[in-house]
Amino acid sequence: MRVLSKSRFKLGLECPNKLFYAGKAEYANQKVEDSFLMALAQGGFQVEALARLHYPEGIMIEAEHYEYEAAAQETMELLEANENVVIFEAAFLWDGYFVRTDILVKKGNHIQLIEVKAKSFDSTSKHEFLGVRGGITAGYKPYLFDLSFQKWVLSKATHRKKYTIEAFFMMADKSKTAQVNGLNQLFRVPQNGNPRTDLEVAVNSIDEIGASVLSIVNVDDIVEGIINGTYFYDEKTQRDFYSELDKLKFLYVQNRFAEWAPQLKMCKKCEFKANDEDKANGLKCGFTNCMSKLMQFQEADFDRPLASELWNFRNAETVQDKVFMDNFIERDFTFDPDAAFFSTQHRQWTQVLKQINGDNNYEVKLDLLKTTMATWKYPLHCIDFETSAVALPFNAGRRPYEQTAFQFSHHILHEDGRVEHANEYINVTPGEFPNFEFARALKKALSTDDGTIFKFATHENTILNEIILQFNESYETDKKEMVEWLKTITHSKDKSHEFWEGERDMVDLRQVVVNTYYNPHTGGSNSIKYLLPAILKSSAYLQVKYTQPIQAIDVSSKNFGGHHVWLKEGESPYANLPTLFEGWTEDMMYENISELEEIKDGGAAMTAYAKLQYTDMSKMEREEIKKRLLQYCELDTLSMVMLLEHFKEIIDGAKQ
Repeated sequence: MRVLSKSRFKLGLECPNKLFYAGKAEYANQKVEDSFLMALAQGGFQVEALARLHYPEGIMIEAEHYEYEAAAQETMELLEANENVVIFEAAFLWDGYFVRTDILVKKGNHIQLIEVKAKSFDSTSKHEFLGVRGGITAGYKPYLFDLSFQKWVLSKATHRKKYTIEAFFMMADKSKTAQVNGLNQLFRVPQNGNPRTDLEVAVNSIDEIGASVLSIVNVDDIVEGIINGTYFYDEKTQRDFYSELDKLKFLYVQNRFAEWAPQLKMCKKCEFKANDEDKANGLKCGFTNCMSKLMQFQEADFDRPLASELWNFRNAETVQDKVFMDNFIERDFTFDPDAAFFSTQHRQWTQVLKQINGDNNYEVKLDLLKTTMATWKYPLHCIDFETSAVALPFNAGRRPYEQTAFQFSHHILHEDGRVEHANEYINVTPGEFPNFEFARALKKALSTDDGTIFKFATHENTILNEIILQFNESYETDKKEMVEWLKTITHSKDKSHEFWEGERDMVDLRQVVVNTYYNPHTGGSNSIKYLLPAILKSSAYLQVKYTQPIQAIDVSSKNFGGHHVWLKEGESPYANLPTLFEGWTEDMMYENISELEEIKDGGAAMTAYAKLQYTDMSKMEREEIKKRLLQYCELDTLSMVMLLEHFKEIIDGAKQ
């Protein structure tokens, strides 16, 4: 039996074609393996468990999610038998539509429909859900349409009872703080089993945690506006609630392909694209299917670079006729070819030319790169942070999604070419709020000289801005001294009530790349994970240096032995990071409670830190996770050093 559920309704709003691929094991789905999304999902299950503590009398519907009729019957029996009742996972089935609600509160003839979200909100904000112009805030639109679908199906399934129904969100409230340490770890998500019903909850009531960080907010007026057609899902195409209901149900229930016209911007982010590994494993590609059927792509067309792959391509909708990069001509882009830096459109045209000509040579704005590098002062410092922001805080006094900085790595590139892994910091002790010690350790690491400090992108500046606020709100005896120093290496964020720009403000290496350097091997991306393999392919100097063992080159390491080789067989160094629990016996793995597999990206590092908050983790397992986190973070700052070395190689080569 196929029914249109709320998750399928939301997916169909994104793109009706996706309904054809959803739930089919033969199609690749990149969201299933996304470590960052997996970390967010775990946070969602934890928030749901906390929300249920608000209603200790709640009754869980036991029928499985796919047992539509049984779950709906169980729900209706509870509603009819009880004047007042709270139901978790209440199910409603009507004419091919199906929903399960997070929390349903019935008091007489009135029903509160409560959707629990791990997303944070500020209960003091006037424009949280509706912007100043009256439209739905973009970030909340999918959730509000989801809740509208729930209310509509519930009202249809119970229309004979004439219930009055109001719709609410229950979410993490950024104006509240946790009252106990370890709140996050009181709700453990199992690796196997149903994360909603099998989640381990270590408390029985809200009283045991002092107070909740969740708040309930009435959004019924907006939900009614969506159902009545006041608000559109897409203003341009006027896609409203009712226009989508029957169409999406028909497509999904009948297992029909929608033949929805591809949109360049949307298709670029499609999760149903199959990568080379997926294809090798026999998985189909939804993207290929769409383009073959709807754009009449031939097999050779899939080797042609798509226009949607252009970096920062914001005007995709206005050039729908430009499907491939080779459809573009130079006058499609407006830029000054003699400008000192790469403008956005100049980078785009450069990317087009390189792609269609098969040119893998990098392009550089040499004069600007020289001028920029001339302002840098040796020794050069590269830093990278690992952080976590969770709905249910790890520490008392902390707000939902408040940043926790638990690790940094620090490399120094000396003027004589020596590379030193100078410092690192990590906190793996459960229940400790690390940010203040993190900042003190960073100050100690960077105060030995006045050399230029580098970050990659804006994350480090954002984190230190938040730590400044945390110091100001604290009773730390050195807060004035620490805030003054932190301001010397940062600048204030755009919405800050105070302005500053430190005399040693961190240099954003990503912005240097955007302004001065384009490498075709990145595919247009400026992420360090794409940039590192690209420069390693393009740099003869780096290839010679980093294919040798650490002990043979002038590079120190705190976490890798002298025989370790960073660049093996042309693979990215990230691909060659050691695996967690490598070499552990079956008996050793028996005591493993983290159930982690690897740490090779930021999402996995976030999950690892959350697992390290388990107080009952063995010392051996804790040390193993710590070791792998240190190795991963060290590579992040070494990657920045390699980029600086590549820039120096370019400048030195230009002098010859």
